[in-house]
Formats: sequence, C-alpha cells, structure tokens
Amino acid sequence: MNARHCRWSRSARQFLTALLCVATVGGFSPCSQAVAQRGDPQLLKPPRVAPSLAGAGEWINSGGPLRLRDLRGKVVILDFWTYCCSNCMHILPELKKLERAYPNNVVVIGVHSGKFAAEHNATNIREAVLRHDIEHPVVNDPNHLIWRRYDVRMWPTLCIIDPSGRLIARHEGEIRFPVLDRFLRGRLAGYRKMRLLDETPLRFELERHSAPLTPLRFPGKVLADESSDRLFIADSSHNRIVITKLNGDLIDVVGSGAIGKQDGSFQESSFDHPQGLALFKQSLYVADTENHNIRVVDLATKRVSTVAGTGRQAAVRPRPGSRHLNSPWGLCLHKETIYIAMAGSHQLWKLSTRGGTAKWFSGNGVEDIVDGRLKSTVFGQLGYASYAQPSGLATDGRWLYVADSEGSSIRAVPLRIGGTRYVRTVLGTSALSSNRLFTFGDRDGPVANGLLQHPLGVICVGQRLYVADTYNNKIKVIDLKSSVIRTLAGTFQPGKSDSPPRFDEPAGISYAAGKLYVADTNNHAIRVLDLTARSVSTLAIDGLPSPGPAEPATAFLLPGSQTVMFEPVSVKPVRNRFVVDVQLELPAGHKLNPSAPLQYTIQAGGFVDSDFAGKTQIPETTSTRFTVQVPLQSKTGKSRFELAVKFFYCQQGLEAICRIASVKFAGDVMLSAKAPSTRLQLRHTVR
Repeated sequence: MNARHCRWSRSARQFLTALLCVATVGGFSPCSQAVAQRGDPQLLKPPRVAPSLAGAGEWINSGGPLRLRDLRGKVVILDFWTYCCSNCMHILPELKKLERAYPNNVVVIGVHSGKFAAEHNATNIREAVLRHDIEHPVVNDPNHLIWRRYDVRMWPTLCIIDPSGRLIARHEGEIRFPVLDRFLRGRLAGYRKMRLLDETPLRFELERHSAPLTPLRFPGKVLADESSDRLFIADSSHNRIVITKLNGDLIDVVGSGAIGKQDGSFQESSFDHPQGLALFKQSLYVADTENHNIRVVDLATKRVSTVAGTGRQAAVRPRPGSRHLNSPWGLCLHKETIYIAMAGSHQLWKLSTRGGTAKWFSGNGVEDIVDGRLKSTVFGQLGYASYAQPSGLATDGRWLYVADSEGSSIRAVPLRIGGTRYVRTVLGTSALSSNRLFTFGDRDGPVANGLLQHPLGVICVGQRLYVADTYNNKIKVIDLKSSVIRTLAGTFQPGKSDSPPRFDEPAGISYAAGKLYVADTNNHAIRVLDLTARSVSTLAIDGLPSPGPAEPATAFLLPGSQTVMFEPVSVKPVRNRFVVDVQLELPAGHKLNPSAPLQYTIQAGGFVDSDFAGKTQIPETTSTRFTVQVPLQSKTGKSRFELAVKFFYCQQGLEAICRIASVKFAGDVMLSAKAPSTRLQLRHTVR
C-alpha cells in the first residue's frame, strides 16, 4: 500500500490538481503514486551513518529499546511498515526467510510508522505482531520520527545498514527473498574477509513467548448458515476452519493447524492464515489468503482441494488470464459465482462453482477510491473503478457491496448484466479530489458526511448494511433507504465486555436468524449481536482445542549446537524416578532472560516414562541451576540418555540484547539399586 496517492482523475482539472498537489501527512506526500522498484535494492552513494532509532515510541518483541551501535557486526534491515497494508504483509514472509537463512548475520527491525489513528497504539501493534507471526523487534514510530530521518516515502520500504553502521541501500515496495539473498550473499562474504562481522547468534524477547493459548486465535472471517444451523469460522492464526452449530456446539475442525497448503483430509490439510468464506451446497469455499489460493472444503467427503491459484503471489499488475492470485481476502456467493475481494491487487475477481479459472471482474488495479465503469482488463485504464484493498463482500442480489478498507469506504458494484455497469460509493471518499486514502474517522449521520476507519467486513440484510468498522472497534449499520449510518454496538476504546458491548478490531460479520455473528479478531472470540433484543454475547465453543506451539523435536536444538558427552554412569532410582542436576555457567555479566523460559527435553530408550520422553518441559526455576525429576517406566536397564536444553541469556542491564543457545548432554546411564548415587550431575560452560 503506497503512502503516496495522486490518482488519475476523469477531468482535466482533477488531473492537473493531481500533478500539482503537495499536501504532506507525517512527512510523506500522500498525493502522488509511487511505483515499487524492481531489481536489487538501490545503493546509496555515498553511504552515510545510519540515523538513530531513539526517541520514537514503545519497543515490541525485544524486551527494550535497541541501539544501532549495539548491533555493530550485523547487517541491519529496517522494514518501514504499517499493519493495515497488504503490501507490507507480503514482505513479512520474505523477511522471515532471510532471517532463517542468515540467523547470525542479519537483524531485521520493523519500524511501524502507522497510517491510521488506531495503528499508533502500541497494544494494537503488539496484536498485529502476534497475528502475523513476526519474529523480529518492532519499534512504534507514531509520529513518523524515524520515517523522516530515513527519508521514507512509502510503505513498505527497506533500509539496509552495513556492519559498520552505515546506511548503504534502500528498496521501496515489495521484494522477494531471492533478490535480498543475492544482494546480501556476496557482501556478507566480503564483510567476513574484512572481519567486520560479529557472528554470535542474537535472539530477542518475542511477544509469543508470553502469549496465552486460546481456542481461537485472531479469527478473521465468519459465515453463518441458518438453513443448516452451521457457523463457519476462519480461525486465521491457527491456520484452520472451525465448524460449529449456531449455538457454538463444535461440529468439526478443518486443517492440522500447521502453516501449509496441503490438500487431503480434514486432519491432513493445511492453510496459511485463511480469511473469506462462501458456502455453495456442500462446498465451503475458503480464501486461503497467504497461500494466494482458493480452497474448497467438501463437507460431505471431508476433504480439502485447491480450485484456484497456484500458491504463487500474482504480480502487482496481473495479466488477463493469469492463474496467480494476490491475497484473496473476502468471498461472496451470488447464484453459481463466487466473487473474490483480491486485496493484494486492489481488484474484484470471480470464480464459477462449476469449475474453471478465476477471472478479473472489476477494477483497474490502481489502489484508490474512484467510481467508474465496472469492467477493465487493462491496468490503470482511465474511467474505470479503482478499489483500495477490498476486504469484505456482501450482496442483496442486485449489488455486490465491498468493504474497501484502505479508503475507509463502502462501495456498490452492479451484478445485473442488463443494468448499470457503473461502480458507485455508498459511503466514503470517492468525491474527494485528493487524500482519498487518508480521510477516515468515526462519524455517524447522513452517509454523505459519515466516516469509517479501515472497515474489513460487511453483510447485507434487507435494506441495511451492517459493517465491521474494524479500527473504530464498532459494528455500524447503514440504512440504504434513508442513507444514514449509525453505531449499533461498540465504543472507540477496545474491550471484550458484553454489557456494555465492546470489541477489539472486529473483522468479519455474518447474519442468521435475527443475529449478527462477529469475528472479534483481537479478542480471539466470536460475538453474537441479537438484533431484536439489542444484546451482545460471546459464543462459547466447548471442546475446541488450541493447536498450541508445535515445535518438532528436530527443531529443538539450534544449528551448530554443542554436545557435551559424559562418562557412563550408574544411578539409583527412588520412587520410580531419578534426579538430574543441571548447571549452566554463563559468561560474566550475563543472566538468563526471565521472560523467555529455559526449556529442556529428554530422550532415553527403554526406561524413561513415554509420556515424559521427547516432550518440551520448563523447569519451575529461572536459575542457571535446575533439577529434573525423571519419571521411569522401569527401575533397571541401560540406555543412551540425552538431555537437550535451550535458553536465552542477556547482558546485565541490557535485556534487549539477548542471545539464544542450546546444548545437548549425552551418555550411557545404567539404573541399579546398588548404584552409589541417586543423582546425575551435568554441567556446561557457555562461551
């Protein structure tokens, strides 16, 4: 989502205004269109000392503020982003690949320079960090202080700092891992030859270490079907679909919970942050957003298949007939056609339930709120409608209503072939000559004056549109006959109470049997708004398990982890267990990070209780000395015994700079009633 927006207008006067506009917001120009660079990041000549990161807002995912001078020896990549932006979302997995490829050499820091008012709140940013599985530090830059220091013009922008602290390159727009990898690989080899690199692993105090497990995790969309008494929930950050009755009784779960794109049975299949849902007979269509696919859940055979998309993100300017999709976000069924809100390419697409490929339906691909003719297959064609990250869809059979999130607008798209083919704005910013994507707020009354803030969901019930006004934490209703909008439930301040009703960034909304079902995303809940009783309740889903933090045993130890061998030893069991004493000696001036608990796991064939072996455990103490009571299923025997420990340790007084380490103790243990000791002593010095 570009920070600079000056779109083509339909009159010469508007076009001239677009060329001349010079308004600025927070240090960037919101009224000229920026085009993402292609190829390698742009080298800066000459390089300059990287400006400070001090003086902004709160730090997230780090345990405290970071200073660039403390990161000398690393390549630092600053990612300027805002969490509403689909283009920023696209770059996150590419950065994650980079972090995994160069864990000892590259540090990514997200600089969150928010667009919307709600995005200046550190709590909301913290939720976004968890929702998008971000594993690097993020600093809140609400006043665009760091943004201005680095002369940033658009989201996303990457600024690259070399190991000596010089700003050497930048890249505007989306970028893929192979490009970043190619750019860094040779340079890192050169830095290594010059002995500029500090290749000590760094790890940070991530929010997920203290995040509670919840049955739902950031549910994005919801679909209520009155005829079958079913509720379908996109449990987005658990990467699965939950099916219940309308009263919350659990029916089924679709997906293993792991991130992936595997087809197959409900248990085998996998998704990547699914969003929109549409039901046609016994087929549930799913917008598998971060896989850039449309999936179908066969509710009769209990199998999942892929019906549109290749798993590869489409280009920003897709060609007609392209089989690639770009962040499909919202779905809506009309007759035998599934309409798709293609958030990443700012378009509407459609897919026949009879098969075939998904096709471009409406929008010229330019990110904006501009009314115009419906059908365009040429990028940027004048006179045709523009959308801005469309995210929610609904229909009354005549019109397709669009929650156009980045423009804080609700659009109406004609569906009848013989009728008008002109897209109009029900409520929003299309009539403005500039700043269409930067005009938002919270104002009820006549729709001509009404304001929303990044709405993600809409549903049509008779002559009313119910809107999930996401960043205002409200549910609103637009009366299409009187052209008035009013708040139905919620307050600007987020919350989770039923009475008075409060929400936290609700994103999905559906209707059945006189009730609205709301995906209350940041509350990890489904809320039910009874339109007759005018009351709100929280749906209870008994028996729904959380997938939990699944970490395979092979991933427990870090690459290059040291193995400490001990001599064969005999120990004496007492009450079906024996004791292991572990001591870790940290470098001087360091301590364990109490916010990221030490973990250990034990493997031993034969005599260790099978319910204990191989499972991650956390000791009750935060000391570098801890004791493990090893439960036994046999009091005699000999076996190879392995105890692996993973821990975070930090400099005293500088907890933001932490390292992660792991060690494996291994040796033969014999259980014997005649052994001289009941304890196994293990010790490791961290260097």
